[in-house]
Amino acid sequence: MCQGGINMESSYAIIKSSWATFYSKIKNESLVRTLLRRKRETDLITEPKKNILKRELGLFDLVSLGVGSTLGLGAYVLAGEVSRYYTGPAVILSFAFAAAASALSGLCYAEFASRVPKAGSAYAFSYVGVGELVAFLIGWDLILEYSIGCASVSRALSGHIDKPFGYPMKNYLSKNFPINVGFLAPYPDVFSFIAIILLTGLIAWGIRESSILNKVFTIVNVSTVAIVVLTGFFHVDFSNWNIPKNDIPDGLNGGEGGFLPFGWSGVFTGAATCFYGFVGFDVVATTGEEAKKPTRDIPLSIVISLVVITTSYCSLATVLTLMWPYYDQDPEAPFTHIYQQLNWTVIEWIVTIGAVFALCTNMIGTLYPLPRVLYAMSSDGLMFKLFSKVNLQTKTPVWGTIICGLFAATLSSIFDLQQLMNMMSIGTLMAYTLVCFCVLILRYTEESVDGRKDKDDGSACNSIYSLLAICVNSSNIDEPTKITERTSITIIIVYLLTSICFSAGITLVQNFGEFTRNSLITIGVTGLCLVIMGLFLSRQPQSKKRPLFKVPWVPFVPCMSIVLNIYLMTKLDPFTWVRFTCWLVIGSAIYAFYGYRYSVERFRGLATQHDVTTTSETDNMPMNIKV
Repeated sequence: MCQGGINMESSYAIIKSSWATFYSKIKNESLVRTLLRRKRETDLITEPKKNILKRELGLFDLVSLGVGSTLGLGAYVLAGEVSRYYTGPAVILSFAFAAAASALSGLCYAEFASRVPKAGSAYAFSYVGVGELVAFLIGWDLILEYSIGCASVSRALSGHIDKPFGYPMKNYLSKNFPINVGFLAPYPDVFSFIAIILLTGLIAWGIRESSILNKVFTIVNVSTVAIVVLTGFFHVDFSNWNIPKNDIPDGLNGGEGGFLPFGWSGVFTGAATCFYGFVGFDVVATTGEEAKKPTRDIPLSIVISLVVITTSYCSLATVLTLMWPYYDQDPEAPFTHIYQQLNWTVIEWIVTIGAVFALCTNMIGTLYPLPRVLYAMSSDGLMFKLFSKVNLQTKTPVWGTIICGLFAATLSSIFDLQQLMNMMSIGTLMAYTLVCFCVLILRYTEESVDGRKDKDDGSACNSIYSLLAICVNSSNIDEPTKITERTSITIIIVYLLTSICFSAGITLVQNFGEFTRNSLITIGVTGLCLVIMGLFLSRQPQSKKRPLFKVPWVPFVPCMSIVLNIYLMTKLDPFTWVRFTCWLVIGSAIYAFYGYRYSVERFRGLATQHDVTTTSETDNMPMNIKV
């Protein structure tokens, strides 16, 4: 009896000591380790889900979602705005440049989608590749991106419906309900608010119903693009691509005339704006838990969507600038303006109706991923639990959909189109950059079967020669080790920082002066450093793990994508950076006061540490007092 009491008291003391150690680790846990904590790919694929989403989407559904969410506002608005203010006929080059940047990022998205078939898109990818804090900020960034995307498309939809009737909604609301605030719209757009609310109800109703409607809208949209291109060839005038400066009417900003009236600087500035037109294909990557065959269909649908979108944009831009002089384009509805001037009433109404259907698919494509991103973040404990609740009947995150719809509808009703569009590209470009960065990290990281890293091989950098030998992999190591992994990550980080300096240098020279000897030397040196870093990285051994789809020519394709994305980001105006920074500050506060405390990965790590500590202490105890 006495021995039993001793054993009970000893067991109680051991348990008490273990829990004290556990809570001590919670209090004293390393902040840096928490912020850089990463998920393993196997965790994302195998972790249990109580509120599993319904797998309903096939390849055609995913392609329709990718094309429908992207081919809309860029086709019917951006081409006219960019050609008039930034590029002239060279708007085709701007679209091609933006398409190249999007295609490179799209390949990286495709590889990650085949690796991690999970809802959340770039958020889930960055959780694997970079760490928890960056993943949260990217998820927070995607929330803003998709919200503003939906709001801007809804605002454009309102304008397209209002214009053929002489703007009755605009005139009535601006006269009777003016908003006299400088940074808001002149009037509340009630129509755009109602349109988003109706689509919110449809998406909350069920993925199958919204997918059917999206496919119908996408077919009408692509058919309209084909009609615009075919009919436009009956009124092309190649002289519109080479208008002399003297023929430009007084009072209009036509630059220097010709095909490049605003120079190459205008082309690249226009590309940063045209990039808005390619925002949306990454929506496909958010369907990882609703696609029937995610590892095969998601990468394939991303590639197909980008091919269809790029062909459509370049064809529309070609026809638009050949049909009408660039300096006389209507930035709000260019094709409708041209058809009015030509008295093509039937084609005008066909294009107007087609644009309405296209903008509706854009709204579905931008509103659909919003609650999915929040669902993924909430499931990981980084956002409020309400967003992870899935309705048992519809198998959709209803509450998240409703809240996101109300947020986007509010934005669309109080901000005008230009203000909304200025905030879109920066978030997308940052997400694309992080995805490419994560692909590089994972390609040069190797994990054993149980998820623990390989031990250090004992290599050391004792001199500049040994450092160079490690950078060029003089030993021809063909599998990643701890030292090659650290070397690769260091090279990738240096490459990222050098890309920022290289891109910022070019942009500063383009915006504030001419290329001088010193500026050329600076840009040349940083450019040479990029080439050297790329060559060093190509010599490092890559992971033997091969996903179903992989990016070709690694590391050069992701590295080129990073440079292009950062360069386009530097072309955006300073006010966009200020607004984006304010949004990130709000997100950082949410993470600091909620996400950091309730992170699933954080508690999983603490529980593992507790189990290891308990096992170690138990093994070292005398046999007579073990539990």
